[in-house]
Amino acid sequence: MSDKPLKRVVIYPKDIQFITGLKESACRKLISDLKKKLGKQKDEFITIDEFCQHKGIPKEIVVSYLR
Repeated sequence: MSDKPLKRVVIYPKDIQFITGLKESACRKLISDLKKKLGKQKDEFITIDEFCQHKGIPKEIVVSYLR
């Protein structure tokens, strides 16, 4: 595993697909549902921290996949 710092804070459907193995459409729905739960607008982003907190995945694991 690399110690290189991650240079972004946003998570995208393709990232979630890579981490979970879900289809991209399911990942888009997951992000949409999470935005509703957090009270965000459609044009707002979901951060890696928000995703990890609400899905119960340790941030270190997610970040290791995104490096």
